[in-house]
Amino acid sequence: MTFIPAIDPDIEYPDSDGKPMADNTEQYEWIVKIKENLEILFANSPNVFIAGDLLWYPVQDKKITGPVAPDVMVVFGRPKGRRGSYKQWQEDNIAPQVVFEILSPSNSLEEMERKLLFYQRYGVEEYYLYDPDSHNFQGWLRQKGLLSSIPEIKGWVSPRLNIRFELTEDELEIYSLDGQKFLTSIELSQRLEQERLKAERLAEYIRSLGIDPDTL
Repeated sequence: MTFIPAIDPDIEYPDSDGKPMADNTEQYEWIVKIKENLEILFANSPNVFIAGDLLWYPVQDKKITGPVAPDVMVVFGRPKGRRGSYKQWQEDNIAPQVVFEILSPSNSLEEMERKLLFYQRYGVEEYYLYDPDSHNFQGWLRQKGLLSSIPEIKGWVSPRLNIRFELTEDELEIYSLDGQKFLTSIELSQRLEQERLKAERLAEYIRSLGIDPDTL
C-alpha cells in the first residue's frame, strides 16, 4: 500500500528561502554556466525542465526536512516554463533526475551531508558536486536505490545528460558528446561572433566566384 501524507490546506510553500543564489562571483558563474549550457543543449526538448536555485518541495507534508534549492536541477518529463518553486505533486510526481551543487566557503560539511541524504531519499538519479576553489569534483549515481559515489569521475559521461566531465589542473571542463565545451556567456558570445565572421567570409568568397550564396 502506498503511503499518502495527509494534506494540510494551511501549509505554506514559500518560493524563497531568503538565501542568496551564490556567495561569490565564481560560484555564481559556475551555476550560470552549467544551467545556461544545459538550456542550450536541451533547447529543442520541450519536456526537459532546467532551473537554477529553485526550491524543490518533494512531498506535500509540513514535516519534511527542507526544502532544498539545488544550484542546478534537471527534470526529464516536465515541460519548460516559469515556476516559483518545484512542487513535485503538481509535476506528475516526477523528481529532478539530475542535480548540481557548487560549493562556496559558507557551505558546511553538515549542510552538504544533509543535501546528499535529501537527494538520495527523494529520488535523484545523478548528483554532482564541484568545489571551484580546490577543483574537487565528485559524483553520485543511483544504484539499487542508493546514491553511490562514482569512483572514476574523470572522463565520466552522465547517463541522463550525455555530457562528459574532464578535470584539468585548473578547473572542471564539461563537454557535450559532439565535443562542444560548456562556455561562459562571454565565451559563447565570442564564439557566435567568430562563426558569424566565418560565414561572412565564406559568402564573400562564393560571390567572388559569381554565385549568389542566397541561392544555395
